[in-house]
Amino acid sequence: MSGFDLPWLVVIDAQRIFADPSSPWCAHDFEAVVGPIGRLSERFEDRVLVTRWLPGSEHPGAWADYFDRWSFADRPDDDPCFDLVDAARGWSRRPGLDLTTFGKWGPRLAGITGPTPHLVLVGVATDCCVISTALAAADAGAWVQVVSDGCAGSTPENQAAALRLMGLYSPQIEITSSSDLLG
Repeated sequence: MSGFDLPWLVVIDAQRIFADPSSPWCAHDFEAVVGPIGRLSERFEDRVLVTRWLPGSEHPGAWADYFDRWSFADRPDDDPCFDLVDAARGWSRRPGLDLTTFGKWGPRLAGITGPTPHLVLVGVATDCCVISTALAAADAGAWVQVVSDGCAGSTPENQAAALRLMGLYSPQIEITSSSDLLG
């Protein structure tokens, strides 16, 4: 990990739509990741970024098919289902990053963290937005740590599969735990 600055904690999409048990997109074990993320955010202080996925008003290309399939999520960006969960509101001192893509790595995030940062990823869903962010960031040269107990997948099986897949990208992507990071 030589040459990397202090790490950034990126909290991916800790939103009501992924936490509400009645939502088709409820991430399995969402409540279990709140504690580890909270403890990590205290340690990272002002180096915490919180993202939100928003549907946006335009759905080009394959996004049209996506929203045909998941029409319940095709709502205005200010719908309360896209709000952060209450606990997440205190995790970052910085403005949130709202994006209409699964992956959060891109010019906006790189503009804050630098082009080849050390990122520590937590959030939901491991098998969608977390993996999309991790792969794109690693491909751009970031060193990425994914906190297994700080992420929740759509199902336990999908969580395990996503972590296993990201583990294949070592040393660019490493799977770790909150206890290992917090010492």
